[in-house]
Amino acid sequence: MSRPPPSTHPHVDKANAYARAVVAGKIDACKWVRLACSRHVKDLKRANTAAFPYRFDPAKAAERICMFGEKLPHVKGKWARKDPVTRKPSRISLEPWQCFILCSLYGWVKKSNRMRRFLKGSIYIPRKNAKSTTACIIGWWMFSKDDEPGAEVYSGATSEKQAWEVFGPAREMGVVEPGLAQGVGATINARSIVRLGENAKFEPIIGKPGDGASPHCAIVDEYHEHPDSTLHDTMKTGMGAREQPLLLIISTAGDNISGPCRADWEDCEKILEGVIEDETHFAIIWTIDGDGTGKDGGDDWTTEAALAKANPNWGVSVNPEIYLPDQKAAMRDAAKQAIFKTKHLNMWVSAKFGWINLQSWRGCGDAKLNMEDFAGQECWVGLDLASKVDVLSMVAVFRHRDGFACFANHYMPENTIALPQNRHMQNWVAREWLTQTEGARTDHTRVEQDLRDWAKWFAVQELAFDPREANYLVQQIQSWASFPCIETTQGPQTMSEPMKELEALIATRKLHHENDPVLTWMASNVIKKEARGGGPVKYYYPTKAKDENKIDGIVALIMAIGRAKISQPSVYTTRGVLSA
Repeated sequence: MSRPPPSTHPHVDKANAYARAVVAGKIDACKWVRLACSRHVKDLKRANTAAFPYRFDPAKAAERICMFGEKLPHVKGKWARKDPVTRKPSRISLEPWQCFILCSLYGWVKKSNRMRRFLKGSIYIPRKNAKSTTACIIGWWMFSKDDEPGAEVYSGATSEKQAWEVFGPAREMGVVEPGLAQGVGATINARSIVRLGENAKFEPIIGKPGDGASPHCAIVDEYHEHPDSTLHDTMKTGMGAREQPLLLIISTAGDNISGPCRADWEDCEKILEGVIEDETHFAIIWTIDGDGTGKDGGDDWTTEAALAKANPNWGVSVNPEIYLPDQKAAMRDAAKQAIFKTKHLNMWVSAKFGWINLQSWRGCGDAKLNMEDFAGQECWVGLDLASKVDVLSMVAVFRHRDGFACFANHYMPENTIALPQNRHMQNWVAREWLTQTEGARTDHTRVEQDLRDWAKWFAVQELAFDPREANYLVQQIQSWASFPCIETTQGPQTMSEPMKELEALIATRKLHHENDPVLTWMASNVIKKEARGGGPVKYYYPTKAKDENKIDGIVALIMAIGRAKISQPSVYTTRGVLSA
């Protein structure tokens, strides 16, 4: 029997085989990896139709960048040890999942001009999965092999240390393998790599590039650490003169769900689900399925199977002998869980020592939930007024199915929203999740008018309010309201039981919300504080780690849930007394 001829594109074959194995369930992967692979497989079929403007070209760059990548040396870990004979470290050997990323980014081209399809790539992956190595390959390629005159490549981050996480290893590759720099005509400097004849450069950057910068490739590392999208946006706008630039985000998850990283992550989810159509954005996310408890049909974060699923380099650069003991330590110590989940399972978590499990909270989201559908039904309203220059939240809860549905209005004065640190709030205003009131102070008349409207549409039973900052507004409301206004302080005696109730509702998926991003952000910020004094009964109250971590909406929700539970009909009223 004759052997088949060797493949002319072995790395592309490896990439396509990986995608098909994931889609077929032969490789255990989360929903987002499955959707990314499915997108690729479906697009290979769509490429044969006239309506689809892209085709997959294995010869243009897909195979070439993989071959180039495997000529680069390892500069970290055990593979960086020099061979006793050659005195050189071993060269990179690409795993199938890495081939899939590189071949996807560089294989898809426009049918019209063979320019690259993907102008942005978002790769979310746990630590120690050769993230920097993959970014180095892309950086070196874009700097020296992409046929781009005067190519400018930046490794960008919020700190010098983080900016060097990619650029440092890339520079070291050129140092330990002199043939690499010589082959492309590059000079290795202390803080840059340049090709003087081509006016090309590869360098780290903190913050944003200066005026006149024209990035051909921008690598945004650990995007979850960025407080806003300034670096990302500046890089993107600077690419306007380039024909086929690449903006690459490569990061793990984090705990700042109001930040730009979480927004990009959610865009990736929507692209992969087909909710948003963006044919120029490549997206892939390695994590686990479900909320991590294993009770929702997803994965149990405490198992080895979950770690293997979230880490594509499991058993290669990710050492089970190190990770499994760390996992057990996180199971024993709640303080270590958030770090373990974000770094090693790529799960978004609440703030440090956060109270609400974000995966469980998101599991309560219902995109079909509509407040108008509750017209005429009983509801309980919680009102939390912060200072007059801060956020204010009003939440209504209705009995729904076997639990409660909640809806929130959030308000903030325009002067506060305009502050640079509140750019995420500007986005919420544009999407109509946050109401912007004129001037420097929150307009309480707007809040009162919205409550009047609720009172017309629904059967408001009670308004629970914190007396701080609320006296004048509540006096105005009492002048016309037919429902009682209940003073509810935010101490442990009044908040503890409603907090426990809300926690149980979230855990059992009996709280239903409309995926309000402002309320979700506030949920991530709440910390459960135990009251001093001890005793057999423990009392809790909600607090936050720092002032900018707003929790007003959740506090209002806790108050509303508390009043609704007090008013809940007795089982004897709804069922009757059982007789023997």
